[in-house]
Amino acid sequence: MLSYIKGLSDCFSGFGLLFRSGIKRFVLIPFIINIGLFSLATVLLNDQLDSWLEKLLPGWLNWLEWLILPLFWVAMLLIVYYTFTVIANLIAAPFNSLLSSRIEAMLTGKKPEDINADGFMKLMLRTSKSEIQKILYAIKWFIPLLIITVIPVVNVAAPFLWILFAVWFFALEYNDYPLANRGHFFEEVKTFNRKNRMRSLGLGTAVFIMTSIPVINFFAMPVAIAGATKLTTRIDEKDKGVQ
Repeated sequence: MLSYIKGLSDCFSGFGLLFRSGIKRFVLIPFIINIGLFSLATVLLNDQLDSWLEKLLPGWLNWLEWLILPLFWVAMLLIVYYTFTVIANLIAAPFNSLLSSRIEAMLTGKKPEDINADGFMKLMLRTSKSEIQKILYAIKWFIPLLIITVIPVVNVAAPFLWILFAVWFFALEYNDYPLANRGHFFEEVKTFNRKNRMRSLGLGTAVFIMTSIPVINFFAMPVAIAGATKLTTRIDEKDKGVQ
């Protein structure tokens, strides 16, 4: 339980890390991308949510509308915001990696590497490949969850399954940036998260909370990157015996 709380704390501490000297300029592009895509997601939810809920709720279960509708609402919110989060991270991936590397340099006292145009192109290729791997991993779980969501009665459990999946995937998504900067591949990132399951789930829960709150979700991506960088750096230092 203590590790879970540490994961929550790691993530929320990202708010403070983003305003440290030398960091703010690396936040701008991820922040702009997040604002644009989450604004689109909010418009989509406002326009389509009622229609989706009517289609998902069987007529013979109308008497349970007071219980089921809030659950379906949560499920739809998760699906839309989660999808737009994946898109935002795909677009912003190289800038997220730069932000993570600068935060890690600040936390460890090491000088960050200077990246020229050629280095940035290589960074774009590496981060794009990593994001595609994460998307394929997500699709593997996304499809059965969608099927469960549209099956009457069974879909009552869908919101809880979506939350669990979102929390786990957010941990994978954001821990990947600092770990990839250190040369780890996606399989190693999954191993890291399993080894530090409760702390990673704490981080993922904090990201889920931020992503679910309008306006706060504009800040979710850069804050999560900062928090995940702190989490992985502290664990790395502990494993190496650094005090």
